[in-house]
Amino acid sequence: MKYRAMGSHGPLVSAIGFGCWPMGAEDYGPIDDREMALAVDRAIDVGVTLFDTAPAYGHGRAETVLGEMLGPRRKDIVLVSKCGLHWDWEANPRPFRRDSSRAAILDGPGGLHEQLRRLRTDYLDVWMVHWPDVNVPFHETMEVLVSARDSGKVRHVGVSNFSPLQLRACKQLAPLVTNQVGYNLFDRRWEVHAFETCRELDISVMAYGSLAHGLLSGTWDRATRLDATDWRSRGMAFRQPLLTEENLPQNLDVVDRLMDVAARVGVSLPQLALAWVLRDGVVATALVGCRRPSEVDDNLGALDLSIDDEVLGELDGIMQGAAGQVQELPA
Repeated sequence: MKYRAMGSHGPLVSAIGFGCWPMGAEDYGPIDDREMALAVDRAIDVGVTLFDTAPAYGHGRAETVLGEMLGPRRKDIVLVSKCGLHWDWEANPRPFRRDSSRAAILDGPGGLHEQLRRLRTDYLDVWMVHWPDVNVPFHETMEVLVSARDSGKVRHVGVSNFSPLQLRACKQLAPLVTNQVGYNLFDRRWEVHAFETCRELDISVMAYGSLAHGLLSGTWDRATRLDATDWRSRGMAFRQPLLTEENLPQNLDVVDRLMDVAARVGVSLPQLALAWVLRDGVVATALVGCRRPSEVDDNLGALDLSIDDEVLGELDGIMQGAAGQVQELPA
């Protein structure tokens, strides 16, 4: 395993991170918890330290399941979770609502106290705001993050999906170490709009969706049909219509060309895609949602791959043929 620092004052984390959204068992179709537990153990065995979860993943289920799976190995990892998305059990629990007020992020169902209980721990290594809430002053939210850090309940703080302007405002109020954003060969929006700001502010990037939410997994073909409960079945990937009935066939053609490049280089498509994400030093970790130990093992091959300029140029050319890409950041 290789490790990178989150900024100059954040934790050292594995370059490949374990994304826990599928553990929620609400948004990715059926999940085999037993096999997932084996994947978690395998990841820790091979040196994966960063595990990323959130209350919004299955209305707390992902945190609960991860806490059970980690057990005494909690001490061996960098545990990341988020705040600021909430629900009401008594009413309709969906959709989630953004609420980054003091009361919500401390005491709500998605708040810190419930998170620590579900995860069976007394602290988080990194606690971040899941999505910006423009209805609550940033100073209120950042004060809670700083207070939680000062109390020892969290060790570092960050944000997710924050624009450059929002990053600048919040960095003046809290010692942010990371901004978690979507980043992959099909989605370079944050690279274009925010990476330079992150570098300037000494904020590292946690890249989610590194395999384009499965499109770059090498397992999809024209016969692939997603479960109706799978969020990707609706065709949108964070406001990019990459997976719609109109665009998916063209994007699978792009994937076929990428697979040809990977084969020529001598790696799997996921390894090529992850190495591409990690080529930029501002990225501290590339998150991947693994369901089985074999996927963990395959991902490690990305760490030894250096993509030369010729191949990078070829990849850029191939991606010009992608359908459904947009330029605006998801808000």
